Amino acid sequence: MLSTYGCRGTIPDVRGLSGNGVKTTLYTMDYTIQAGAFSDVNNASDLTSYLQEKGFDAYYFLHESNLYKVRFGNYSSQEIASDIAEDLRSKDIITEYLIIRPGDYPRLGADKKDTGGLRNDIVFTARRFLGVPYYWGGVTSKTGFDCSGLTMAVYKLNGLNLPRTTKEQWASGMIVESDRLSEGDLVFFSTKRKGEVSHVGIYVGSDRFIHAPGKGKNIQIESLSNEYFQSRYMGARTYLE
Repeated sequence: MLSTYGCRGTIPDVRGLSGNGVKTTLYTMDYTIQAGAFSDVNNASDLTSYLQEKGFDAYYFLHESNLYKVRFGNYSSQEIASDIAEDLRSKDIITEYLIIRPGDYPRLGADKKDTGGLRNDIVFTARRFLGVPYYWGGVTSKTGFDCSGLTMAVYKLNGLNLPRTTKEQWASGMIVESDRLSEGDLVFFSTKRKGEVSHVGIYVGSDRFIHAPGKGKNIQIESLSNEYFQSRYMGARTYLE
């Protein structure tokens, strides 16, 4: 389905030298579908998992209404997004929905970009996930947690089309030294095979980061000075100038 309907943003937001020493661009989100309003996180996770099985890049989050909502897709026009949403509604997969437009991300205006405000928003969004059981691809033991699903969701909620996997996020960001970390940067760790990135979190300042720690645990905040993470730290990437 993504091969038919999916697309990527076309407005470059961030350019610089990536972790691989090549030019990189992080694009803004185009039109996204938002659906659901669940008090039970498992219902949001179930819808997310179902949509992912159908080929949609879905994720759920805790809305400011304290209800869990689901977002998915990245489409070049509101018409395409609406057609897809109506099709899903006709099949009783979703009920009410909202189309999130590029203009709904005021920090990313074409005339000026509020980078400082955007960093604050990223941290604020990440903090809303604290205590939430986050499952990338649903609550089954087969899929389990995925830390990069959290970082992707936080960035997309702020209008930035961050890649899905930890390795892609590592490769697409600009290198930032540990003593120059800023809020909203991503920090990476090697928790499996030595020397390979396998875990990621969002830096929130004061030597701390937010991450999805693993299956059966809620999203939480940790210190970079923690012996476990300090010994496995691989580096950091920034996506904002």
